[in-house]
Amino acid sequence: MNWQNDENRALPPIASRWRTVLHEVIFEAETPAGKGFDVLLIASILASVAAVMLDSMGAMRLQYGHLLYGIEWFFTLLFTVEYLLRLLCVGRPLKYAVSFYGVVDLLAIIPTYLSLILPGTQYLVVIRILRILRIFRILKLVPYLGEARLLMHALRASGRKIAVFLYTVLTLVVIFGSLMYVIESTTDGFTSIPRSIYWTIVTLTTVGYGDISPQTALGQALASVVMILGYGIIAVPTGIVTVEMSQAFRRKVSTQVCPECSAEGHDDDARHCKYCGAAL
Repeated sequence: MNWQNDENRALPPIASRWRTVLHEVIFEAETPAGKGFDVLLIASILASVAAVMLDSMGAMRLQYGHLLYGIEWFFTLLFTVEYLLRLLCVGRPLKYAVSFYGVVDLLAIIPTYLSLILPGTQYLVVIRILRILRIFRILKLVPYLGEARLLMHALRASGRKIAVFLYTVLTLVVIFGSLMYVIESTTDGFTSIPRSIYWTIVTLTTVGYGDISPQTALGQALASVVMILGYGIIAVPTGIVTVEMSQAFRRKVSTQVCPECSAEGHDDDARHCKYCGAAL
């Protein structure tokens, strides 16, 4: 009986070590095994996206349709197993599932299964090209490219400022669109306020399709104001993100991934996760 109890007490450490090794291989990029896994993963992603693109070409689909279909299902099953292993080796699977990479990993496999119900949706798997972002974890080992995580940190840090900026732009768009609807005639294309707002967005972003244009002098004067304002508006978010990036680059960031919540972006000398407190 005591022997059985000793055996049962020995099982958890073995399982824990197995999960730790699996976590290092799948999530870490600072070990040979982790780097090799990421290289194989990226090669598989590129191959699967290439197969989907080829399948969208009529001539290729007609000649190699069955082969490309089989290749796509092979990679989908492969990525499904990988996704399940990622959930298995982290301490908080739900935390990873709702993270950016977790959502991308899930979206990378759903379209193929969805195509069994809605034919054609399998072409949406090109979204798995987003998983190539993991390549920056490998390039950091070179070591002169670790800026991807710093860029993400800068974007998150400037999120509130960007949100306020976008709200201001949206307000201006509605105001200018409404004014243009009042000034211009419906025969010139400004048939409604939403239509006029569309023109304002096109003009403010300096795209200028030209499908709608003001004909009156007052309308053209207002359009000139919107055009000039557009150049100034483009510079604002660039400056916001640039400031946050300059601050982020001053800190050294590690590629260490938390084994519990799978969070990244820890300081280079961190010993514990700053999100959940787990040991790194």
